[in-house]
Amino acid sequence: MQSIFPTYTIGHFINEPDSSTEFELMRFEQMEEPNVDDPHKHTFYEILWIDAGISRQAIDYAEYELKPQSLFFISPGQLHFFEEWEHLAGGSILFTEDFFLLNHQDKDKLFELSFLDNFYANPLLQLAKEDFDEIRHMIELLGREKQRKDSSAAICQSLLHVLLGQIQRRIETQAGKTTASKYVILYKKLKNLLDQHYRENRSVRAYAADLSITQHHLNLICKQVTGKTASEVIRSRSLLEAKRLLTFTQMTVSEVATQLGFFDPSYFARVFRDETGLSPTAFKQVMSEKYPL
Repeated sequence: MQSIFPTYTIGHFINEPDSSTEFELMRFEQMEEPNVDDPHKHTFYEILWIDAGISRQAIDYAEYELKPQSLFFISPGQLHFFEEWEHLAGGSILFTEDFFLLNHQDKDKLFELSFLDNFYANPLLQLAKEDFDEIRHMIELLGREKQRKDSSAAICQSLLHVLLGQIQRRIETQAGKTTASKYVILYKKLKNLLDQHYRENRSVRAYAADLSITQHHLNLICKQVTGKTASEVIRSRSLLEAKRLLTFTQMTVSEVATQLGFFDPSYFARVFRDETGLSPTAFKQVMSEKYPL
């Protein structure tokens, strides 16, 4: 199925759509408004920081208000609305997976960062002044290196790794707990599989087999990381896509159900209502008023 949303590279956000750049650091005060449509998806990671002003962002139907001393994380594949960015002081760090892994073969290094890859439940991190100042210091170092005529990708990558490590530490401090990295890694691998197979209505057993673990182990991982069972995590991914299709296409409820492997529309409607509190028809009506096609 062809994507119904535009998907943009970093080049699009610097108004150079043919650019193959894998890392950029931009300041709101200096950047031109990117020529992109909302809603959209990214092929890259983005971290926004706010020094002054207020911005409103939405990711997959959840809306957030960004205030000074806050960070906001956007990952590849998420449905993103940048609702307001004028009169802001701050900026944006954009990088691809390949840039993060430059000269590193182990993708698990990226997976260990819980706030990336659609994992962290709240992509908005509000920081105390002392903690934000520490993050901003590293951003300044990264920005200075990026602006050098002899800028080094390896140095930029190293500074980026330090910055991301600092952010991870702040998230764990605020959460008051640290989830075992092996659980985070396996959970992210499950999320990647869900992004590939959400239309197939696959079982917990099938996903556990793909990960070479037992159903019991997969349930344990999901409960440890999200507080939900594996079945609930799998169902939530399918219903997220249902919300997108109901909002941004002319597909009927029955067509959406079939598209996602629910061949009994009545069962699909019950599952959808349990998840959202609305019937698919009512949800579609509410969204049509908020996001007219």
